[in-house]
Amino acid sequence: MPHLHIEEFKEIEFPQSQDGVSFNFIAKNANHADERLISVSVDENDFFLLVKDEKDRSLLKSDKLTRPASIFNVHKALLTYAKVSNMKILSSNVPEYQKNIHLQEVTALKDIDFFASKFPHAKEVRIEVGFGSGRHLLHQASQNLDILFIGIEIHRPSIEQVLKQITIQNLDNVLVLDYDARLFMELVPSNIVGKIYVHFPVPWDKKPHRRVISTSFIKEASRVLSVGGKLELRTDSENYYAYSYETFMAFNKTTLHISKNRDIAISSKYEDRWKKMEKNIYDVTMINEAESEELLIEGSFNFSAIRVPFKEILALHGVTKKFDGGFIHFERVYILKDGVMIRLSMGSFDRPEHLYLILKEDSALYYPLNPLKSKSNLVAHKYLNEVIHG
Repeated sequence: MPHLHIEEFKEIEFPQSQDGVSFNFIAKNANHADERLISVSVDENDFFLLVKDEKDRSLLKSDKLTRPASIFNVHKALLTYAKVSNMKILSSNVPEYQKNIHLQEVTALKDIDFFASKFPHAKEVRIEVGFGSGRHLLHQASQNLDILFIGIEIHRPSIEQVLKQITIQNLDNVLVLDYDARLFMELVPSNIVGKIYVHFPVPWDKKPHRRVISTSFIKEASRVLSVGGKLELRTDSENYYAYSYETFMAFNKTTLHISKNRDIAISSKYEDRWKKMEKNIYDVTMINEAESEELLIEGSFNFSAIRVPFKEILALHGVTKKFDGGFIHFERVYILKDGVMIRLSMGSFDRPEHLYLILKEDSALYYPLNPLKSKSNLVAHKYLNEVIHG
């Protein structure tokens, strides 16, 4: 992760802008004086820089929860803040170079709001969950130019590399998203997806609740797939294969195709390595045979007037409120110049949303974006609104 080690953190006047970077406000942890968050805007990306005081120096880096997909915007924000504040840099892993020429005019990278506001339609849509090196995604896109491919990945270097290749290969049928695929599936319209690829997902043997394949994921996959559409799981993990097979077969009605050591048109560098090691590769393909009802989710993320005193809101630090099918966890609380801010986990237990809530005397808003408009998030929002409304 890009970061600067600085001799001593210096706070600037907020707000101010320089070199295309806007520093909007600072939030100070109400319970830990050694942590602050700086709101930054770069190229329409809103995110936080995190300041952490250490024994004899301070650390300045991007906040993991809000950091944008573009690592270059993080680099620019870090270096610009150091410049504006005139801080002494002790060490840095942030390169002082211009953005790669192939990434100058990237249009393939989208945020979740792009899909939530108006999901793109095409003759056929295909989704790849965790595209890694991008070999499979890019190959499929180049061979099927009339199909729209959506690649989902959370590993930043992989995202940057695939965006570069999309530009070099001049592909206009690929969109890239940095987001939790389990949440993303909840906003995909019904019956429009031809294939969903889940190739070599992390097995999560010690944390099975984090696995992509789950009962809820399979239900959403069945809904978004067209009749005859396929969900393709490919894994080298015997445990993941056995778990996934049992999860698929638990459904009252399902059609599966099972393969072992099947060759496909393109493979990742990891698959090539595993084949040399003579590891078995398992394929589980679910075929959807029924048309689903149209996706309809009603509700909003508007807030009522704030009636609870800020002192009581700050006291929510560490509190968890559970409700049928979900929860809200008040992870941390921060003090603003003109209000307070809460870091939240909310929604369903197996695929929660993580974000911030900014509260001022006359308003409340999520930062940097509203939660995904899912049924569980709307229920969580209702409970949260009741908490701050009193």
